[in-house]
Amino acid sequence: MSTIVDEFNEYREKMNARILEDNNKIIKRIFNLDTNAFMKGALDVKTKELLGLVASTVLRCDDCIKYHLETCYKEGLTKEEVVESLSIATLVGGTIVIPHLRKAYEFWDALEAQNS
Repeated sequence: MSTIVDEFNEYREKMNARILEDNNKIIKRIFNLDTNAFMKGALDVKTKELLGLVASTVLRCDDCIKYHLETCYKEGLTKEEVVESLSIATLVGGTIVIPHLRKAYEFWDALEAQNS
């Protein structure tokens, strides 16, 4: 049975491969920059992922929210840490982010259900 987590990851993997097969230097560099930006540096990975989650929520990018939620989950962040970060995003972004907050909760619940 496919879940929203599986569907998201399968689509993302398929389309990333499709995009990268065109071998466009600029797109490949942006993908590489994104990967490297979230590696451990002066800030640890968990902190960077929470920053990415907040920015993605404020910018209302559901795919980005899902990506950062899954990485937060894999990095061992607690639901309380994630929800507190989402609360800051909602404060900064305003009520327009509430539909994205709903989807974030749905995706986090799916992550927990899939891994329990």
